[in-house]
Amino acid sequence: MTAPGARERVLVAMSGGVDSSVAAALLKEQGHEVIGAFMRNGVKANSDRAHRQGCCGVDDALDARRVADRLEIPFYALNFEDAFEELIGDFVDSYARGETPNPCIECNRRFKMGALLHLARKLEASAIATGHYARVERHGDRWCIARGADADKDQSYVLFALDQEALAHTRLPLGTLVKSEVRAHARRLALPVAEKPESMEICFVPTGDYRDILRERAPAVLQPGAILDGAGHEVGRHEGTAMFTIGQRRGLPGGQSDPIYVSDLDPETRTVTVGGKAALLRDRFAATNATWSGTPAPAVGATVRGRVKIRAHHEPVPGVLTVTGDDAFSVVLDEPAEAVTPGQAAVLYEGDRVLAGGWIARDEVPV
Repeated sequence: MTAPGARERVLVAMSGGVDSSVAAALLKEQGHEVIGAFMRNGVKANSDRAHRQGCCGVDDALDARRVADRLEIPFYALNFEDAFEELIGDFVDSYARGETPNPCIECNRRFKMGALLHLARKLEASAIATGHYARVERHGDRWCIARGADADKDQSYVLFALDQEALAHTRLPLGTLVKSEVRAHARRLALPVAEKPESMEICFVPTGDYRDILRERAPAVLQPGAILDGAGHEVGRHEGTAMFTIGQRRGLPGGQSDPIYVSDLDPETRTVTVGGKAALLRDRFAATNATWSGTPAPAVGATVRGRVKIRAHHEPVPGVLTVTGDDAFSVVLDEPAEAVTPGQAAVLYEGDRVLAGGWIARDEVPV
């Protein structure tokens, strides 16, 4: 680990957006030797949606190169098409299991902080950097992710899965900034993407609708079935459980006096269960594939109290995590939360610091 403030050779993941562009520019201003890298995913965006498409399209690659030229830094465009095929396959499989995946978390773990770290070593770079709104901190003998200064843009949740090796070599230059400051830096530095709109959608979904990926790549998972109410009565039909997610309201049968929401999905029986708001409430769930960040993994049976975030834009709620296995835990919340969704991440915080995270499972936790 390079001493704080020392000059480093840093490989920056440049997406062609304003955030990663400013991250690269600020690192260069600080005296670091900066190298830019763009990851191609091989997916073509619809021309009318390119500005919303994510971070890996042709236009984004051109923007990233323009910024690199402006900053006079070396630039690499990397072909990650085969690797993205595996990520997309996992995305489809998750929906087939009745889950709702968050592919950005896996992209960060596998590519931005995984494959890029290997490239950084080949280039003799001591660190990698991105434009995420989060911070890397040292807590005792542990590296951990912490919230960024911009509460509205904080991305600590999507970085929970980074291990100690990745965190030790990660730089997040925007962690102490808010979005307006980042835009101001981009204008000050005359970056060509200073006014570029933010990408809002999954980069490998060209149409903006994940269901189109399922129809194209896994039509067999779209088996029709029954929509049931809480008593098990059929109230409608559907074209596949993978077309729904917990908490969804759109696309459900009408005619009820109160709004209804998807409360459960069962791909094996091909059923979608619906109910009112109360049916969405859960105060306990299990999680797998745990990553321990701000604290070492406790022994099985140990408990850790903190605040639990169950999706990217969820306000964390108090709860207790209990270690149930080498990479598994259960969570009991102090108060029930809405739409606890299998396939999403559960991330435990202590203050601003991420302690641990894992993937919400379909398994029920005994009361």
